[in-house]
Amino acid sequence: MVAYYSNDYDVKCQLDACKTYPVVTDSDRGEIFCGGCGLVLVQNLDDASHENYGYSSEDFMKNARTGPATSLTMFDKGLSTVIGTNKDSSGNNLSSKTKFEFNRLRTWDQRSKSRTTSSLSKAFTILHGMKTKLGIPNNVVENAAYIYRKVVNSKLTRGRTMASLISASLYASCRQNNIPRTLDDIADAGNVERRILSRDLRTIIKKLNLNLNQYDTASFIVKISNNMNLGEKTKRDAFDILKRCEDQKITAGKHPVAQAAASLYIACIVNGEKISQKKFSDESGISDVTIRNRVNLIKKTLKLLD
Repeated sequence: MVAYYSNDYDVKCQLDACKTYPVVTDSDRGEIFCGGCGLVLVQNLDDASHENYGYSSEDFMKNARTGPATSLTMFDKGLSTVIGTNKDSSGNNLSSKTKFEFNRLRTWDQRSKSRTTSSLSKAFTILHGMKTKLGIPNNVVENAAYIYRKVVNSKLTRGRTMASLISASLYASCRQNNIPRTLDDIADAGNVERRILSRDLRTIIKKLNLNLNQYDTASFIVKISNNMNLGEKTKRDAFDILKRCEDQKITAGKHPVAQAAASLYIACIVNGEKISQKKFSDESGISDVTIRNRVNLIKKTLKLLD
């Protein structure tokens, strides 16, 4: 027996014995089936792939067979039709009366869009702006749009601002894909308070049952060192210090950004780069007291700089 689900929801097998098994997608057959019992959950999937690749805007828009690929970051997923220019199929200009009728059709087409469509359009406009400010990859933005659509479907938008929810979705996507962006970075880019962003993030994690892994501390070493134009040897020494700290098991429960900043500060001292803890504090967004405590712990444990 085949069950049909909407594409906006996660597909799960209803058997209790299969809750621990993931679903498997067979793109060749266009089916999604349970990895435990083999029940076909969805069949006749739409082929959302794009076989031709264009390297310019003209090539992208002129792929005649399939058109541009679908995207979750567009409110209509790129599938809606648009009333074109005032020309017929032969390229001739329309008469004045026909132009007036098509202008009226465009106006009512815009006004007849649902409230959900209008809100998604505004939300994804904010998301694209944050993507440009933070330099987020396209796959992370797609995942953020998917999380936000689940938030809307779960009716979590009541009493919460659109900017905070889209910012929380983007942060959750960064955590899932190990893209080093802190809550302060997301809050500044989305123009929301960190307190509100943190509150909405906890709500999304709880209601959607998201599993967000801890950030990799090494990724913050790369980010901070690149922003401060530190030497390559300093960066490698910081990686070595971090690896020794992980072997000594003193990184558990510590803030990954603070641990990365402390490792870089010690590596700068070893390599003769005179950079104060205050500069590391300003760059990383961690207080200099926290960095100083992490530095003292690393020195004591690894017996450095005696």
